[in-house]
Order: sequence, then structure tokens, then C-alpha cells
Amino acid sequence: MPFRDRREAGRRLAERLGHLRGAQVVVLGLPRGGVPVAAEVAVALRAPLDVIMVRKLGVPVQPELAMGAIGEGGVRVLNTDVLTAARITDAEIAGVEARERAELQRRARRFRGARERTTVRGRTAVIVDDGIATGSTARAACQVARAQGAAKVVLAVPVAPAQALGPVGEDADEIICLETPEHFLAIGEWYEDFGQTSDEEVVELLAQAAGPSGTVTEDFDGEVRFPAADAELAGHLSVPAAARGIVLFAHGSGSSRHSPRNQYVARSLNDAGIGTLLFDLLTVGEAGDRAHVFDIGLLAGRLAGATDWLRALPLAAGVNLGYFGASTGAAAALWAAAEPQRDVSAVVSRGGRPDLAMSRLAEVRAPVLLIVGGDDRFVLELNREAQRHLRGESELAVIPGATHLFEEPGALERVSVLARDWFIHRLARTHAQA
Repeated sequence: MPFRDRREAGRRLAERLGHLRGAQVVVLGLPRGGVPVAAEVAVALRAPLDVIMVRKLGVPVQPELAMGAIGEGGVRVLNTDVLTAARITDAEIAGVEARERAELQRRARRFRGARERTTVRGRTAVIVDDGIATGSTARAACQVARAQGAAKVVLAVPVAPAQALGPVGEDADEIICLETPEHFLAIGEWYEDFGQTSDEEVVELLAQAAGPSGTVTEDFDGEVRFPAADAELAGHLSVPAAARGIVLFAHGSGSSRHSPRNQYVARSLNDAGIGTLLFDLLTVGEAGDRAHVFDIGLLAGRLAGATDWLRALPLAAGVNLGYFGASTGAAAALWAAAEPQRDVSAVVSRGGRPDLAMSRLAEVRAPVLLIVGGDDRFVLELNREAQRHLRGESELAVIPGATHLFEEPGALERVSVLARDWFIHRLARTHAQA
């Protein structure tokens, strides 16, 4: 099976659409199954997400035969060849359209609520579905987006039979399809999990993409300074528009916010639509004192202070927060996460020393992922023992052949994938349950 579920299909599809990032893009999911796929694409492209509402206009005596399609904004696309062959009158067209437009408007209100439709005029419309069988709906969606004023129409799907893509190419400027099997029976055979997408899930995904009131609608990326406990700290804050969460990084001993390893992981999270705050836990003067480097209480206090500062920003309003800690920074992250007022949604430890926060581990309620190199044997045993003290959800991920700094080929990339997936699912899950 090429795809685990629609979410994974969306992330893989987004990798092929990276050339569109920075363009004037609107991502449009075909309800219902296309919306979970489109949600991942929208996050990766940092673009707004909406549904594209399309209703087929069937010939009155043969409804399965399309004589056209309608979309929002009064858009109607007709197939003149079918109209002529079937001798359809204007009155018959009007009757079918009235019925289908009423249903289209009902479904649009159901999915969006009070939100307005996102305009595609003058922009690139990326139309996403979970797959194509015949291509008729995809063609209609492309035609509708074009009629609504889209400057460019891109159709993106995880799977489709090759013979269906040819006709769609007449209506799309670009087609991205990951799998084009020669033997195609149904879209569902290309997914391990192809459960039905509910109306409720579509509503929730659109609401999450719209973001809570008070969040920023543009990316923020820049240097910041802020008070944290008893010091003023420096950091780099990067938050995509409508971020699905923000992760604070707590670096280890002898490191800083300029750590190439943490920056690598941070970029992976940013690409997945997750904001990051990399900052120095200690001032320049303090960093030279080894006693401060291993003062976990002090480091945790600074991390807690940074968390409180971040929560007070408008761009973080209603956004879930997570911690990523390395080495001694992981102990600080777990220590701070044990404080209920911090309300942290997920924690990831890379080569961490959770044993330095052993007395607080039983109080951590956030889901914890412990990532350790298989050849970092001393730290691996410390993590195994620490996991036994965690009372909430936890996993220990061992990367074979990796040492403490994950310098081996592919090791750090594996860390970033594990961390990204952990935060994506835990931050989104917690937000949905809140």
C-alpha cells in the first residue's frame, strides 16, 4: 500500500508541490475525502485552505450523464456537445441547476459556517482530492476554479489511473499525481486506512486552518528578546501563518540556539506548518559556568518563563505548545512540562538526560517521545529507566547505529521525521479535544 492514510498522502503530495510555496496559492479540497489530503498540502505550502464546492448537472432523463457543472459564485459550466445531442432546453437546464444549487449552498454552509469563501481570483488554485477514478469531478472542479477567476489551476492527487489524467489535462494547467497504476480498480485499494471522511471532520479541518481569532495571518520569522524568570534571553521565533502549534527548543550543555542540529529539526517542523522558538537558556556570562549548565531547576525556570512570554503574544493565542529538548535541555523540558500551569501538549527528547529530572517525571502528563541513538548505550539505559517513571503516554525510539550527536548519515534526518510526526499528531489531537 503506497499510503497509510489521507494525511500521509497529503504530506507526500506536498513534497511534490514545493515549487508553489511563496506563490499566491489557495488550496481547495474536494469534499469530503479530499479535505484531509488538502489540509496537509495547505500547511506545507503555508496557504489558505478551503473546499471547492462542485455539483454535477445531470441530463434530466439520464442523470449519470453530465451536461455541465456548477460552483459557488454563480458559476455554471455547460457541455454544449451533450446539450445538443440530448436536445436539452433552457428550462430543463434551469430546473436541474436550481435543485443542485440549493444542495451546493446547503453543503457550503455546513462546511464553512459563517466564514466567507476564499477567493481564487488572480491566484493559483491547487485542487486536491484523495484520488481520481474517472476524472469527471476533477474536471468539473478545474473548470469551476477557472470560471471563478483563478490565474492558474493545478490538480494534485495521490493516485489516479493514467487514462483518466489525459482528459483532465484539458482543464488543468498542471497535474501532480504520485501513483498512476496500470491496473486500477478503486481509490481505496491504495490506502491502508480509507475510512469515510465525515462532515464533522471537514468542518474541523477548515476551522483549524482558519485559525483562532487573534492569530497572525502572515508568517513571522525574526530575532526576539524577552524576559524569562530572572534574565533577558535572546532567541529566534519562526511561526508560519495559521500554525498548527509552536515548539520551544531547550538545547543541551555547551550548545546554543545556533546549534545546527536543532536548527535542522526546526526547519523540518516549520516546513510542516509548526512554529519554533530557538533561544538561549543562559546569558553569555552564565554559559561559561558549568554549574549553571547542569542546574536543571534554573534551566526549567527559564523555559517556563519563555513559555509564559510566548503565550502572551497574539500570534500564539489558542495555539498548542510543545517542547523539544536535547541532552540536559531535555531534562529542563520535562521538568517544566511537569508544571500543570504550563499546559504543554507534547515533548520530544533528542539524546536527552531525563534522569536529571527523575523526581518530576511522574508529574508529566504531556505525551513524551524519547529519541536515542542505538550506539549511545549509557544514555539509552538512562532513557529506558526514565520511561518507567513516566505515567502518561510515552514512546522510546531507538535509531540503530546512531551515537549521542546523531552525526551518522541519515540519523539526524530520522530524528526530524520522528519529532515532526510526534508533534503533528499530538498538537493537533490536543487542539481538537480542547
